[in-house]
Formats: sequence, structure tokens, C-alpha cells
Amino acid sequence: MDINGLQEISRIVRGDVIRMLGEAQSGHPGGSLSCVDILTTLYFAEMDNQPGQNPTERDRCILSKGHAAPALYSVLARKGYFPVEELLTLRKFGSRLQGHPDMKKTPGVDASTGSLGQGSSIAVGLALGEKLKKGTHKIYAIVGDGEIQEGQFWEAMMSANHYKLDNLTIILDHNGLQIDGTNDAVMTLGNIRKKLEAFGAMVIEVDGHDHQALIEAYRTPVKEQFKFILAQTVKGKGVSFMENQVGWHGKAPNGAEVRQALIELGCSK
Repeated sequence: MDINGLQEISRIVRGDVIRMLGEAQSGHPGGSLSCVDILTTLYFAEMDNQPGQNPTERDRCILSKGHAAPALYSVLARKGYFPVEELLTLRKFGSRLQGHPDMKKTPGVDASTGSLGQGSSIAVGLALGEKLKKGTHKIYAIVGDGEIQEGQFWEAMMSANHYKLDNLTIILDHNGLQIDGTNDAVMTLGNIRKKLEAFGAMVIEVDGHDHQALIEAYRTPVKEQFKFILAQTVKGKGVSFMENQVGWHGKAPNGAEVRQALIELGCSK
């Protein structure tokens, strides 16, 4: 898919996210919107990942920041893993689409996530397993700012370095905000690039909303070290009244806000 196609998919996915959260009246719009372009480039331009494939015989993506599940669900539906109409069942009783991803219920979900920091460890385990069986598939994990304040994340990075997991790519959705405020107000992250380089990563910094830059980062060759993509993003990307607003971390839009957001995204029809 070309860049124009990816931009269109991202626009559609953002519209899906708003509709889903408006219907559910709960969920996390800010962090879902910020990682849309990361997900669309992975699923529609990079990964060997199609409905019907054996999960162990394809590339896999772990959404470690599991509260951004609406963005993942939309991408999976648009990819053909389940009907698009099912998106509006988000968080409803009996739905396959719960507030955090459940790999036992939702087609295409590669790991059940939500407890922050654990997804990176899962990804390391999958990448190591792929190495041990001499496989060629790649493992990706998307993490959030709050996760890299977790000790488990750094243990996972230490393991990724020790085992020289060059089939592993960790992507940080670096939007600068978390549930209680800015990163600096909650727990400053310091120099992320230098920290990850000290842990053995090849670090690539990109605009996390630039599809071409993301694709080039995914495809940058690496040998005997894991890759860490520092993706600079905007929380609430695409909706003016949500962008860079910490209050939209875990608040669903009301009817009027849904309509306004959809107009801004060009998804009102």
C-alpha cells in the first residue's frame, strides 16, 4: 500500500476509534489516536500478517499499551480479521472486544495485555522462541511512556540485548503524557535515546505520524541487536480538542464531541 493509502486507512481508523468510544461511553481516546499511524504502517505496509495464517507462522505485534485496544481492533477489522460492524460492541457484555486485548477471544490479537510493562517481556520471549526454532518472522511491541517507568521493561531490554534479538523491534509511542499528567510531572524519563543505547539497542527517532519515516525505520537493517523506534507522537492526534490534553487519556466523548471529532477527521458521513 502506498503512502496515500496508509494515510486514508489512518483517517478511517481514527474515525472508528471515536465511534467505538462514543458508543461504549468508556475507554481511552488519547493514547489510541496517538498510535494509529504506528499500527497502520505495521499491518498494512510492513508485517507478514494476514487473516487465516497460523499465528506462529507470521510476524506478530504486541500492543503492550493495552488500553489503546480500540486502535488495534479497528486495524484488525479493516485488515479482515473480523467484521467492521463488530467494532461498535466495544466493552459491551459478551463482546469479543474488551477494554484490553484478549488473545483467547479476539481474532488477530497476539497477546493479552494491559498490565503495563509486561508486553515487552512477552515480545522478548516470542523473539527468542523464533530464534531458537531458527525462524525468520519478526516480533514488534508497541509501548507507552508510562511503561518505560516500569522495572520490568528494563529487564526485558536487558534480555533483548543479551540474546541479540535482531528480530525484535520495540516502538515507543512517545506522546509525552500519561494518566496523571505530563511525563516530567509524574516521573521524568530522562534521555531515552541514551538509556536504550546503553541497553544495547539500535535507536531510531522518527515522527510517529509520518508513514514513510516509520516504514524506513522498520526496514533499517540491524544485526545482533534489537531495534528501538522512538516515535514522537501527539496524544489525541487528529482531533483538535483532544490533542495534547491529558484529560482525554481515559474519558469517552459525548454525542456532540463525537460529531465534532468525526467532522474534523472527515468521517462524518
